[in-house]
Amino acid sequence: MHPKVKAILIWALVIFALYAIVTSPERAADILEGVWDVVLGAFRSIGQFFSSLLD
Repeated sequence: MHPKVKAILIWALVIFALYAIVTSPERAADILEGVWDVVLGAFRSIGQFFSSLLD
C-alpha cells in the first residue's frame, strides 16, 4: 500500500474514533470494554493452552 494512502487511512480512523468518543462517550466505553474482554479472554486461553502442554 502506498505510504500516503496508509497515512490518510490511519488519520481518518483516528479522527473517526475521536468523533465517536466525543459524541457518545458511554457507547465508546462499552465498545472498549468489549474489546478489552476479548483481548483478555484470548490471553487467558493462550495461557491455559500452554499450561496444559506443561502438565
